[in-house]
Amino acid sequence: MDLQSSLLEQDLSCPVCRDIFQDPVFLLCSHSFCRGCLQLSWKEKDAQECPVCRERVSMKQLPSNRVLRTLCEDFLQERSQRLTATDAEVLCRLHGERLKLFCLEDKELACLVCRDSKKHTDHKFCPIDEAAQDLKEELNTRMTPLRENLTTYKGIQQTLNQRIMHLKGQARHTELQIKGQFQALYQFLHDEEMARIAALREEEEQKSYMMMKKIQELSYLSESIHAMEMEMNMADVPFLQNYNSTIQRAQSTLQDPGEVSAKLMNVASHLSNLKFSVWEKMQGIIEYTPVTLDPNTAHPCLALSDDLTSLQLCTEIQQLPDNPERFDGYTSVLASEGFSSGTHSWEVEVGDCPTWALGVVSESEYKNREQHLKFGLWYIGCAHGRYGKGYSTELLTPLTVSQKPQRIRVHLEWDGGKVSFSDADTGEVLHSFIHTFTEMVYPYFCNVCSVQPLKILTLKPSVNL
Repeated sequence: MDLQSSLLEQDLSCPVCRDIFQDPVFLLCSHSFCRGCLQLSWKEKDAQECPVCRERVSMKQLPSNRVLRTLCEDFLQERSQRLTATDAEVLCRLHGERLKLFCLEDKELACLVCRDSKKHTDHKFCPIDEAAQDLKEELNTRMTPLRENLTTYKGIQQTLNQRIMHLKGQARHTELQIKGQFQALYQFLHDEEMARIAALREEEEQKSYMMMKKIQELSYLSESIHAMEMEMNMADVPFLQNYNSTIQRAQSTLQDPGEVSAKLMNVASHLSNLKFSVWEKMQGIIEYTPVTLDPNTAHPCLALSDDLTSLQLCTEIQQLPDNPERFDGYTSVLASEGFSSGTHSWEVEVGDCPTWALGVVSESEYKNREQHLKFGLWYIGCAHGRYGKGYSTELLTPLTVSQKPQRIRVHLEWDGGKVSFSDADTGEVLHSFIHTFTEMVYPYFCNVCSVQPLKILTLKPSVNL
């Protein structure tokens, strides 16, 4: 850039932003500014004055400096053409010379004047094309592991996209189940409301009828008295002619009507503990499951029921996300609840399922299941009529049962260090493990049958006061 162009650029620069004017305006003091710069300056100082001479400005509208705007546009266009004409070569900001060298110490471009300056004393330089080639090769080498990571990241991205789709499907399906269960509750409450209102109206009608009947009897008495009074006012002959019928009417009319029955509505019977009564009655439609299955841990070959209480083998592998919680070896699933204290029990209907396993697994064993340690899995199982028990690194050892159990009861005493299995129908204890538990344990289920599901049995809740 020559001296003349440099001076022209200074003349066309805003005193505030030091850049070429954009939408220039002028003040009465003859100074010009970018419209935006002037408004920002006034806003920051909360005073309308010239940023250069500090003269107060009373103008409500800022007039555009059209001549200056035209000059700025011409200058910018000329500078752009000049750069294009010289192939947009980059010039040194300090010396205005063409950048031809690259300083290997400072890793920056330099011109011939820069090379001889004190800043680059004893520095090594090389031509730009050679430096660019060397650095491109170095960058390419460094990018190799990044490209490899990119392939891995793309796989992770695809996995995450699949999980997002599955997550959205889970949310929609779960929403439908929630709505369905609440709809059943709504229907129960609606039916109960209609039944109670019907009982209220029936009582109202019965008691109103009894009162209206008594009112009619009293009206008949009043009419009879009035008729007899009329006959008493008749002449002697007609009175004596009707005397017998009149006296009979008087005798029937003078009978004691008895106590007037006018019982009011038994409001208490309809409102007393209404919410509690409905809640107590609701127990008939509510079931409680001590443990429920966690679908995120289920092997892809397992199909779980919508209420998460039963599992059985699928005929086809389901397309499920390969999330870290999921079993990928045995066709197993965990309960959604883990226990680290207390006593807990649940019953599982095994029926005629030929191959199954039930028990509890420690959290560390579950997290390291790919290593097949089996240091924290306590279970009993059946394989085509042969029963067995297993724990730690032991193989499944035979287990003798007196009769084929249909329902297995699992009883965990975490604090007492015991997990036992029994026939829920006969109460016969099949086996008990003794162990000092030190971490969370989860109910464990395994089914290798596509015909007979394993089902966690529900309980009927009760209200005790």
